[in-house]
Amino acid sequence: MKKRDPHDGEIGKRVRALRLQRGMTQVKLGEMLNVTFQQVQKYENGANRISAGRLQRIADVFESPITFFYTGIGDSGKSHHASQPEFGLFQSGDVIRLVRAYSQIKERGVRLELLRLTEAIASN
Repeated sequence: MKKRDPHDGEIGKRVRALRLQRGMTQVKLGEMLNVTFQQVQKYENGANRISAGRLQRIADVFESPITFFYTGIGDSGKSHHASQPEFGLFQSGDVIRLVRAYSQIKERGVRLELLRLTEAIASN
């Protein structure tokens, strides 16, 4: 049995983050890549490696440079994002929804009050 490479998991996390950011389902991404949603799940979990050609197609789908998937990944398999918990937050669909809704609030004062409220709730 092959040992999983930590880079595969990191690249998969980045695929997931872009997919969630774009509001795309695994089914839709799978259709665009001509693979099943289960295969997309395996890519995102790092269970299956993404070939260079397929990763380029994913980058094209998301209109993202291919370097996005590799930037900051060192020899240890950890990215510079690993020490930034904020990157991990964007793995959650709820967080993406919250950020989208927040960004649609037009009034700066309302946004600031919501931020203060959220911080107060979080600190308790």
